[in-house]
Formats: sequence, structure tokens, C-alpha cells
Amino acid sequence: MSMIRAPLTSLLERTARAALRKQGYETREVPTAHGRMHVYDARGGGQAPTTVFLHGIGSAATPFAPLFGRVRARARRVVAPDLLGHGFSDEPRARFTPSVLYASTNEALDEILDEPAIVVGNSLGGSVALQYAIARPERVRALVLLSPAGARATDEEWTEMRAAFDVNNRRQARAFVDRIYHRTPFLARVIAHEIPASLRRRAIRELLETATNDDAPTPEQLGALRMPVLLIWGRSERLLPQRFLEYFREHLPAHAVVEEPDAMGHCPHFDAPERIARRINELALEL
Repeated sequence: MSMIRAPLTSLLERTARAALRKQGYETREVPTAHGRMHVYDARGGGQAPTTVFLHGIGSAATPFAPLFGRVRARARRVVAPDLLGHGFSDEPRARFTPSVLYASTNEALDEILDEPAIVVGNSLGGSVALQYAIARPERVRALVLLSPAGARATDEEWTEMRAAFDVNNRRQARAFVDRIYHRTPFLARVIAHEIPASLRRRAIRELLETATNDDAPTPEQLGALRMPVLLIWGRSERLLPQRFLEYFREHLPAHAVVEEPDAMGHCPHFDAPERIARRINELALEL
């Protein structure tokens, strides 16, 4: 029997899933010890490595859709899970701590992947991507980190980050959306009313409550990464503290490439999908 689904999967999310299915994306349910993960999976048209997309907290896989087609044309395969407690995946069985998040995602990716992959992660997904690369370096061909979370922060910064997700009404929701984009599109403002209910999901609240600096990769773990690493941090980042970028810049290995493009916010693939897809494809050509 399936576990309870993450609540309030929106009409927009259901519509996006239907559109991806029409484009040839299969949807799968991958069992893990903590619940079933819903995954989009499609064969590509090229010979670049399989590319995995990991989304941020309160989001889902489908917002990466503007990248999928552009990357799929060159890759052997595109894979994009909904993290537990998000999208169409199950609510986690146990209290949803970062360790449960990492363990469940690692388990799902171990089951799904049949070759070392380029792993792309945004925000929380960047933290998950880093943890997977640390735990399973032989399965990660390259890392692409888009405004990644997972760095160490001060107590004040933790308090400010958690407060940013305390969104209870339409006004706060629109302000939250404005922190995500470089320039907020009209449609994002129209659907912002869905954000408060999404951020009240149990899994999301538990992650925010339980995450600490102890969950961040250590300088030694970051410095030991051997695969190519591309980190993109837009100059319009307004959600994560600048200290995160400084932490990664200081401790990622010397071969890591760090870019700070203009006109990109917390989700660079929202603001400039063509540019982000091009950078992923360029990295793939170098492997």
C-alpha cells in the first residue's frame, strides 16, 4: 500500500506532469525506506551523460521543465525526482530531518541510475547533490550547483532563513516570490497564493526545524571532491546569505568553477533557462 501523498498537489503541478508525459517522460514510483519517490524519467537524444535534476524546498521537479528539453537533446537520459514530502512523492514515514532526506534520495538515485550522472541541484537540491557526491563519488560524473544550500551559517542567519519561509498570506507570498526571481514574472505573482499551503507541509516544516550546521558538508569533504564542479550564484540572490557562497568558494576544490552571473536570482533556471542549459551542455562536452 502506498504511503500518504504529499498534500495539496496543485492543479499547476498536475498540468505540468501531464504535459511532460505527452513529451515522452515516464513517471515512476521508486520505493525507499522512508517512502516512495515520484520520478520523471526520459531517454534523451544524445551521448552526454545522464543528467539528474534535484529541486529546492517547497518546490518539485517540474519547475526544471524549461531545462529538460534543452538538456535531453544532448544527454542519454534525464531524471528528475520529487523529493519526499514534495510534488507527487509520499510524505516521509518518520520525522523529516536532513539525514532522512539524504538517505531517501541516495537510495532512490542508487536504484534509478545505471551510469555516473551529471547531478544538478538548486537550493536544497544543491545540498542533496553535494551529499550524494560525497557519499557516492563513483556515481557522480559532475556537479552543477545552482544557488546551493548546505553551507555553514551563523545562528542569526539560520533565524533569518527560517523566517523567510514563514509565509502565511498573499502579501507575504508575493514578497517571497520576489526573493526568488531576479525580475518576477506576472504568472509567478498570480500563483503566489499557493505558496503558504505548500510551505506548511509537514516535511517542509520539519526540515526547517531540524536543519543545523551539523548537516553541512565539512571543508574536508568539499575539498575532497574529485569530479568537475560548476557553481552558479546569481548576483540577484536574495534568499540565501552571501556567507554560503563564501563558504563554498573557500572550501570547494581548486578545480571548481564559480560563476556569479547578472540577472539571475535564487533559481537561475527560472530567470535564464537557456543560459543554464547551455552551461550544463558545455560542461557535458568537457567530460
